[in-house]
Amino acid sequence: MQAPETVRSVAELRARVAAWRQAGERVALVPTMGALHEGHLALVRAGRERAERVVVSIFVNPKQFAPNEDFEAYPRVADRDRAALVGLADVIFAPGVNDMYPPGFATEITVAGPSEGFEGAARPGHFAGVATVVAKLFTQCGPDYAIFGEKDWQQLQVVTRMARDLDLPLEVVPHPTVRDEAGLALSSRNAYLSPDEIATARKLNVILSRTAGELRARPVAEVLAKGRAELEALGFGPIDYLAVADPETLKPLDALEPGKPARLLVAARLGSVRLLDNVAV
Repeated sequence: MQAPETVRSVAELRARVAAWRQAGERVALVPTMGALHEGHLALVRAGRERAERVVVSIFVNPKQFAPNEDFEAYPRVADRDRAALVGLADVIFAPGVNDMYPPGFATEITVAGPSEGFEGAARPGHFAGVATVVAKLFTQCGPDYAIFGEKDWQQLQVVTRMARDLDLPLEVVPHPTVRDEAGLALSSRNAYLSPDEIATARKLNVILSRTAGELRARPVAEVLAKGRAELEALGFGPIDYLAVADPETLKPLDALEPGKPARLLVAARLGSVRLLDNVAV
């Protein structure tokens, strides 16, 4: 099976996409920071289901890391990533930092509304970094579809809102969270968990699902307090949030309305690893 071609410049990427367009082919983009796992590959397969051509971007974006976060330590395994994409992607777009942010770069995209609270509060500036790099990737590649996982639910809503507000001519396609056999949401950072921590982490989705199931039957504050106590008893902590919110605006909900959707979100540390998850209510 053919390995994907790696291109590093915007001009090269646009040349490939232009040729595909001339042949009447549709294009799907899967933005990643590399260290690919089965969750990423599921997104690539979803892109292939919609389009004849698939571009996977691999770029560890410094603008979405705070000074105290793990930008330098974030895993960079280009050869392994390329091997994982054999037969799945047509092109890997792997620009350098200076390609994406050349000297004098002065533009930042801020998406109000869904970026506020939760991850936006815990990681100031994070979503401006995400929105800026994703907007660049969208305009650099010009895809018909961009595939994003639901595990990072708030990020998905920020990107969707940005594309809608800026009238970008593409469809942001959500993909259900990919989980291991025990229900743990797949994440590159799971590799930092010890075997004992993995066993504990696999209980996160159990508590999350049970909490979501109780939210429509009992007061929201009471159910969330119980869920938080269960997580703390297992050794999760600090818990940045366990909250229920409007799925699109991310506004926290103190009570649920019959027939209206909601989303239960959690961010909690286990040892040195910060885990994110969410489920529909």
